[in-house]
Amino acid sequence: MDVTKIACVDLFCGAGGLTHGFILEGLPVVAGIDLDPACRFPYEANNGSARFVERDISKVTADEIKGLFGKAKMTILAGCAPCQPFSTYAQRYEVDGKDGKWGLLYQFARLAKGSMPDVITMENVPTVAQHEVFHDFVGKLKRLGYNVWFDVVDSSLYGVPQTRRRMVLLASRHGDIKLIAPTHEKPKTVRQAIGRLRALGAGESAPRDRLHVASTLSKVNLRRIRASKAGGTWRDWPKDLVADCHRVESGRTYPGVYGRMEWNKPAPTMTTQCYGFGNGRFGHPEQDRAISLREAAILQSFPRDYAFVPKNGDIYFKILGRLIGNAVPVDLGRAIARSIKQHLASVTD
Repeated sequence: MDVTKIACVDLFCGAGGLTHGFILEGLPVVAGIDLDPACRFPYEANNGSARFVERDISKVTADEIKGLFGKAKMTILAGCAPCQPFSTYAQRYEVDGKDGKWGLLYQFARLAKGSMPDVITMENVPTVAQHEVFHDFVGKLKRLGYNVWFDVVDSSLYGVPQTRRRMVLLASRHGDIKLIAPTHEKPKTVRQAIGRLRALGAGESAPRDRLHVASTLSKVNLRRIRASKAGGTWRDWPKDLVADCHRVESGRTYPGVYGRMEWNKPAPTMTTQCYGFGNGRFGHPEQDRAISLREAAILQSFPRDYAFVPKNGDIYFKILGRLIGNAVPVDLGRAIARSIKQHLASVTD
């Protein structure tokens, strides 16, 4: 199989997690499309000749997709349509669909029908399968003649040091296709991923890596994290440190917030708020702070040197947290790419 004759377009490309995984596996990506201008720098700075197209997917035409594919013999349309009901994307895009919160997947289907790529892949939250739009998407692909496979996948089985369960879909016009078997018998741990990074205090940043920066902590949260055990909960704290919201009956069932990670286990799922101690189990296993943005990116399996901002660019936790937390983990992207390569090799030999 001549990979130079393959072209991939990455819809909803974000900071480039899926694209980077494809490139590391030798699958050429010609362009990534996303509405968020903050994605441009990390996408283009780390992904070779892949260009960033800042566009609203609902306004992209199938002819534009075919134009990006060019004269490639084999084409791939990939994407992670943002489907969280209250996500920034869901509020920002105006699309038609049976449910506006999930309408972006209908846009994905529209572009798939118009460009008819050889292979289609989608990564999404597991709960997408509970919604009619997902079954409409699968049904549309089958009616177009695609063989469709999908399943909920544990990313930690593919090298991601994180317990991140995702729905992965693969579809091909050239026969059966599915995700490769797990590549890791034992999940990577937090220690293996970030154990050697420079120690930081809350609010500090590393002099040689501005992304290795931890958010500040209030006095009470500093006391709370000092009272926290790795793998423990806020229930371990002295009573005077327990937040009011956890004292009431409705808050007692949320032990996962204000927690420290454990060195010898995978990290919890990275979210867009993963830089905040109070937003989940995002406390460092032993240092008195939340994980840094760089540590979050590494736990999403981005390379240690993946650039998210220009050399002298500003560091905004909210923006970078969104880019990192929403990304497709790079190593899951690699597994998807390897699956597609093996499939295309079997149908072109």
